[in-house]
Amino acid sequence: MIKKFINKLLGKPEGTATPLGKRVEVTAEEHRIDPALLDERGVKVVKGLTDAGFEAFIVGGAVRDLLLGRRPKDFDVATDATPEQVKNQFRRAFIIGRRFRIVHVVYGRGREHEVIEVSTFRALLKEDDAEQVQGNEKTSKGALEGKSHVVDASGRVLRDNVWGPQIEDAARRDFTVNAMYYNPERELVVDYHGGLADARKKVLRMIGDPETRYREDPVRILRAVRFAAKLGFTIEPKTRAPIAAMAPLLANVPLSRMFDEMIKLLQTGHSLASIDELRKQGLARGVFPILDAVLDKDGALPDNVHGKFVRLALEDTDKRVEEGRSVAPSFMLACMLWGEVQQRWKRLTDGGEGPVPALQQAIDLVFDARVGDISGRGKLAADMREIWMMQPRFERRTGSGPHRLIEQPRYRAGFDFLALRAEAGEIDPALADWWEDFALGSEDDRRALLDQARETQRQGGPRSKPKAGGGRVHSVPRGSVGGAQPVSGESAASLPIDPEAMDHGDGGEGFESSEGGASAPAKKRRRRRKPKAAGGTGAADAGSTGDA
Repeated sequence: MIKKFINKLLGKPEGTATPLGKRVEVTAEEHRIDPALLDERGVKVVKGLTDAGFEAFIVGGAVRDLLLGRRPKDFDVATDATPEQVKNQFRRAFIIGRRFRIVHVVYGRGREHEVIEVSTFRALLKEDDAEQVQGNEKTSKGALEGKSHVVDASGRVLRDNVWGPQIEDAARRDFTVNAMYYNPERELVVDYHGGLADARKKVLRMIGDPETRYREDPVRILRAVRFAAKLGFTIEPKTRAPIAAMAPLLANVPLSRMFDEMIKLLQTGHSLASIDELRKQGLARGVFPILDAVLDKDGALPDNVHGKFVRLALEDTDKRVEEGRSVAPSFMLACMLWGEVQQRWKRLTDGGEGPVPALQQAIDLVFDARVGDISGRGKLAADMREIWMMQPRFERRTGSGPHRLIEQPRYRAGFDFLALRAEAGEIDPALADWWEDFALGSEDDRRALLDQARETQRQGGPRSKPKAGGGRVHSVPRGSVGGAQPVSGESAASLPIDPEAMDHGDGGEGFESSEGGASAPAKKRRRRRKPKAAGGTGAADAGSTGDA
């Protein structure tokens, strides 16, 4: 009663009770899930738990994607076994999390490993049933110790570890299409809230009162945007209506979690569609500092060189995901923040700072302003810094510098970044062509390229100090290593570049790590990028990745 009175004084709605729904079993003849789309290890976890006497189902986004005929990226499992009981059933299983305690069952090792996430059915509890603390996860650590169900002053759930039956577990999930369960042995879908019908109508609908559910977890706002963009679904009007009013609650979400949500929006195969959906919902500006550095006042990519550069980077990321190739957030974020790095770099050099120290300072300022203190920033920052610091080194093509540069472990990432800059029109494409010829050429080819670069530089007059953001370069035409004369910047700019030149890393593995030591690139010449059709490319179709 006291809590209700306080909420009334604060103007907080009491919230509508979330409906439990009704259990409906859908057979294979109706749901038509293709067993070939199932993950062998996910099925193995379900079987292991059911053989031990527990209930277990594939759950959530995996079921939704299976119903849509997509192969899910992740196969999550829900069970009535507690985390400790799940852990005891598998050799390599680990209990993780505080807000939600779950179990990771791990198969394989290294890059080939797979994690099946197993959660215990949770009880549907109202805010009035929870203990309330002032502050958040960091400021209220002591108050959260040993508690199972806790909310903050705004109603955001900080702890939710009370177990319950499946019908309540379904009701506490966010959207109807994510609240279905699939038993692969019986080929049976269990649906409590009409998720199958909504999936077929391509509608995203919140279970229960949307405003109350957004208060419980404001990240559901971003999940609505992500699923709408990824699946091509329409957000149901009642689900969409409170989004603008609830958006300020995102400021209370930990920075690391917000950063993870941004990565999911931009790096799971539907980045351009996600930006469009954010703009449609009024969330493109003021939610993510990194997007604030990229998008214009209307929440769109600007119609300039940097806007084109970012669009090309996002298109290539979407394409890689669609083709099942790896992607790394460091490359994508380096592309998105490059424009602001250039602006700060120029201001510092205009103030008399040397080019290299100015670039280092600009990078630090951009990280402080746009990335902040997030988990894993150290590795991320190191990778992004290396990509950026390579760019002025590409301008210098004399002596032993080019040989040392191509032996850098992350040369591929730096070159791909350079090639995107060339395609966007920021620099002369001949510079990227020269480096591709140099990296892939024989020692004789390399000597000829260096000689021609030296001669071109001599003919062009005294070497000028590198400018922040590039500028015109003295070009050497591709294929000219047999004694042909250099071409002008205009003719070099018309040379096409192959999409393979945009490959984000070496050997198809992306460039997630600099491990493995420095090695010379394989001497295999790659095809050039074919010119795009008029009008460019639009947002990529949603890929087949599952939700996180």
